[in-house]
Amino acid sequence: MERRTGTVSRGIRCPIIREGDDIASIVVDSVTQAAEAEGFALRDRDVVAITESVVARAQGNYASVDAIAADVKEKLGGETVGVIFPILSRNRFAICLRGIAKGSKKIVLMLNYPSDEVGNALVSLDQLDEAGVNPYTDVLSEAKYRELFGENPHPFTGVDYVTYYGDLIRSCGAEAEIILANDPRAILQYTDSVLNCDIHTRVRTKRILRDAGAKRVVGLDEILNQSVNGSGFNEKYGLLGSNKSTEDMVKLFPQDCFDLVNTIQEKLLARTGKHIEVMVYGDGAFKDPVGKIWELADPIVSPAFTPGLEGTPNELKLKYLADNDFAELKGEELKKAIETAIRKKDDDLVGNMASQGTTPRRLTDLIGSLCDLTSGSGDKGTPVVLVQGYFDNLTD
Repeated sequence: MERRTGTVSRGIRCPIIREGDDIASIVVDSVTQAAEAEGFALRDRDVVAITESVVARAQGNYASVDAIAADVKEKLGGETVGVIFPILSRNRFAICLRGIAKGSKKIVLMLNYPSDEVGNALVSLDQLDEAGVNPYTDVLSEAKYRELFGENPHPFTGVDYVTYYGDLIRSCGAEAEIILANDPRAILQYTDSVLNCDIHTRVRTKRILRDAGAKRVVGLDEILNQSVNGSGFNEKYGLLGSNKSTEDMVKLFPQDCFDLVNTIQEKLLARTGKHIEVMVYGDGAFKDPVGKIWELADPIVSPAFTPGLEGTPNELKLKYLADNDFAELKGEELKKAIETAIRKKDDDLVGNMASQGTTPRRLTDLIGSLCDLTSGSGDKGTPVVLVQGYFDNLTD
């Protein structure tokens, strides 16, 4: 019988994973038990994806606020530190800011405006227009910001992050000064020791600051990029991708995951006889159209994946073929013509008009985003996602 479904994404329930657990065996057992319980078959080129959170938990990749403080003090001198371009997040950044403040005498906190890097707004564009403020050139003190815009609680959390971050810094024993600006060089009027906390623009920010004469420039990816007093660490991303664990601990982005995904792939092959792709995923790469928040607060969607997930989709646009190449056909004749075109498509469709409008993103970004939406971030209890049929097309 002809298949009547395409891509299917399933959240897979797993035991609660703790530090030291054999996560590879847990994933393999959970996926195969789900298939048996729900009556579906595993197939070649299925994708098993594991959220980075449980991988890091199994690794025990945690660090304390005190470890952050020690590293900040060592790398930035412990005096006045400019902390620029952090995201507005109690879960992602506030716990890191506690450590940064504990490792400094004074923090000059420079916030992007009208919103942070991932879309959390301090003010609206309409408010800027009404006030005659140019965010590309104007540097606002906290007093000027309040004079122009007053209180602006976050629409989802109700938190006024200017107040929240300022109070947090002072509660850790450091002096706090807050400014709003978008040119990284503005911080050099206050200090020449800078911690840039942006995620996806961090390389450019470091270059601009160094070219402008900053004495010390350290990225958040360079804090806890090695162990401090026995702490966890992430050699490539440091504190980027970390989350609050407790009031005094952060869970770092997982590291050394390629051995894990390859081990899971081997175990699944031995258990099922199927060649299944495996990846670790974090935040999806999508934007909320209402809140304007871009989800990707992790440095990358997937820190590790098996080789079969390399590359980008190579797909034809069916509606283009139907409306153009085969506009005179319909019904079964149209279906067969499109199937023939799919079978004969080039291995590289870049520049081909029949592929226009297909999504040219990496497979891991697309599949990781699907998995993030499937697993959610709350109480579903499905830290593993099984994606089936993703590589199928109309001819399968």
